[in-house]
Amino acid sequence: MNTLVIDASIAVKWVVEEDGTPEALVLRQKAKLTAPDLMIPECANILWKKVQRNELSKTEALLAARLLQGAEIELAPMRSLLEAATRMSIELDHPAYDCMYLALAAETDCRLVTADQRLLRKLQASRSRVTRGRAMSLNDAARL
Repeated sequence: MNTLVIDASIAVKWVVEEDGTPEALVLRQKAKLTAPDLMIPECANILWKKVQRNELSKTEALLAARLLQGAEIELAPMRSLLEAATRMSIELDHPAYDCMYLALAAETDCRLVTADQRLLRKLQASRSRVTRGRAMSLNDAARL
């Protein structure tokens, strides 16, 4: 079974019905999943935003958080990713938060699966050998 790095945009789809939920659920059975531990506060922030936008009730958000807490994702500490993520964020002109996931994918020789279309576009345009081909869309990953 191969390993994939996932970001919060994928994990939240497991517990909140939205575009891509079926594909995200398929990933759980197809691969071993890993993420930097940054994913925990990012998921909490997404759930908070959904409550603020009235997309979820407080009770629904707390249930989603509880379910994510028990999800089978290997979490990696971020400290060793700091320099690589900073380099990538500067090269891509993209937020370092997202580049933490990308740096973990590079460090572990895996691919990142994301629903972040802006990041995917920047990576497609990148000339960097380190980042080129390192990420894929949720739809592509579900077809593996």
